Amino acid sequence: MTMTAVLEIAVQDPAGARAAIAAGADRLELCQALGVGGLTPSIGLVEAVAAAVGGDRVNVLVRPRGGGFVYDDEEVALVAADIVAAVRAGAGGVVIGALTADGQADLDAVARWRDAAGGAALVFHRAIDATGDPVAVLAELYAVGVDRVLTSGGAARSIDGVPTLARLVEAAGDVEIMAGGGGVRPVDIPAILAAGVGAVHLSARGQAGLDAPAGPGGGAPGHDVTDAAVVAEAVAAMRAVAGSTARS
Repeated sequence: MTMTAVLEIAVQDPAGARAAIAAGADRLELCQALGVGGLTPSIGLVEAVAAAVGGDRVNVLVRPRGGGFVYDDEEVALVAADIVAAVRAGAGGVVIGALTADGQADLDAVARWRDAAGGAALVFHRAIDATGDPVAVLAELYAVGVDRVLTSGGAARSIDGVPTLARLVEAAGDVEIMAGGGGVRPVDIPAILAAGVGAVHLSARGQAGLDAPAGPGGGAPGHDVTDAAVVAEAVAAMRAVAGSTARS
């Protein structure tokens, strides 16, 4: 079991970034539109969050649209440009993912994005869970320079993917395996860490502004915020596991 596992929180604004770090999170994934799985945030937002908490803590999701992970040449080029811009804006890492039409990792796209990221960390997201054999794909991703993989172990929820998470950890080598997806709850963390993963990722989302004016053109009422209490629960769960391991 990993005693020094990292807690990563997905956030969408500077306030959420500050709240997550203050509650004990180790690092962040910054995105917009978590409701559709996350999309690329604006450069202004990247700059603001990097200034708020330090860019080395911030990994920027670079995903040009919803609707799957198969991208054409124009979209691959757009992602590469956004990666360069995010790193220039202070991001310590970028989060990407792409698949071929037959459900394999798009290694050509990933290699291009590795070059665009330069010295920043390159994280392959849960597109790996849409492949037929995540363990085999992991070796391919390592070969093109991926530093970290976010995965639910191929399951709809990370807690149900623990057996595959353990297999990924065994095969990982120098790639960090980060468990996340499907709404990880603090109560799930001990079982997930038992797979040996190096990090746990969750969104800790709450809602605010439900009573604010909304209507045609404004979308649904309310907006996502980071719930610091959930972050603190997750931190406590991870510390409890580390303390239990240290005593054993």
